[in-house]
Amino acid sequence: MSSIAVLGYGVVGSGVVELFYKNKESIIAKAGTDVDIKYILDIRDFPDSPYKDKFVKDIDVILNDKDVTVVAECMGGVSFAYKFVKACLEKGKSVSTSNKELVAAKGAELLSLAKANSCNFFFEASVGGAIPIIRPLHKCLAANDITGVAGILNGTTNFILGKMINENMGFSAALKMAQELGYAEKDPTADVEGHDACRKICILSSLICGRHVYPENVYTKGISDISLEDVRYAEKFGCAVKLIASMKKLADGRILPMVMPMLVPHDLLLARVDDVFNAVLVCGDGIDKAMFYGRGAGMLPTASAVLGDVIEEIKCGKCTDISQTWEDSADPSFVAGHEESINKIYFRISKTDDIGIKAIEVIDDSDDMVFVTGPMTLLDAENLGRKLSESGVNVKAMIPVLDI
Repeated sequence: MSSIAVLGYGVVGSGVVELFYKNKESIIAKAGTDVDIKYILDIRDFPDSPYKDKFVKDIDVILNDKDVTVVAECMGGVSFAYKFVKACLEKGKSVSTSNKELVAAKGAELLSLAKANSCNFFFEASVGGAIPIIRPLHKCLAANDITGVAGILNGTTNFILGKMINENMGFSAALKMAQELGYAEKDPTADVEGHDACRKICILSSLICGRHVYPENVYTKGISDISLEDVRYAEKFGCAVKLIASMKKLADGRILPMVMPMLVPHDLLLARVDDVFNAVLVCGDGIDKAMFYGRGAGMLPTASAVLGDVIEEIKCGKCTDISQTWEDSADPSFVAGHEESINKIYFRISKTDDIGIKAIEVIDDSDDMVFVTGPMTLLDAENLGRKLSESGVNVKAMIPVLDI
């Protein structure tokens, strides 16, 4: 018999409990042993819940119960989640979490702690919701040298950009709709400024390169400056504007992770990922390219990934999965800056006379001059933009084209 504790009874935690009891019989069969949820930790009261007898407010109840072997952390944030997860791992209790902020900030430490105490720290749900991507990277694709990943890892921004692309809706109106539908928080900063996607690409990058990649070392730019004009011009160039979280391995062994809006050519499936769906494109020397697609958030999709990890942890018992790990990294020199990325660059500038720039495609209309350059580093692109501005040209937009 394995007993589970669920930390937090918000959207994800309640989804974990609901999905567990909905599919309890098949979960027990897959786990290979009898399983039940023994505790639900939350500071709130739920007197009308059918699980009211399972609620506790003191983490020590869970920590001191030897029957609890696996804990599903669904609290979010770092401070309390870190304290509780660390305590569980120190007691030899495996933890499954959907908390990307926690994994991005403390992953190396918690993975090391799990190994020291013969348990596991799993986080499939932290990237891409229901999309299986963590386990495929370190198991199914383990024979590959993964050379890069690029993904749409935030459903809120993808929904907003989709409304702009498909319905000619302005950014503010699309954001308001996302908030009304529950896709965006009242404070949408983490989504629209790219912080959420940054945490997720940090997790994928850490797993791929084996060293912890911290968010503060990853260039991050959100979508708040994207205009309808850019979306329309992108379509004329055969592209869609998407917020892309990416990582490339460079020839010198460093990695280049970044998050920013990009023009995605329509011949890449990523360009056709719409609404709140997520997708991750993985490049490897054996597979060439493989794409993982699905719902990136939501109560039951995320709960599905959390419980998938719970089942795996029950099956592992007191055995740590050594493939899902990375080392801490005090020296960030293995992470290259975004300015080294080489891309074609989309420019939208005020209409002007010939400025002597060799472009591969140009659109010249009544208001703007829009062009796409040949491949150049983002540093060169930024310098070009600066020179144009200094010469009196209004540089309205500068967006790289995805190349993977």
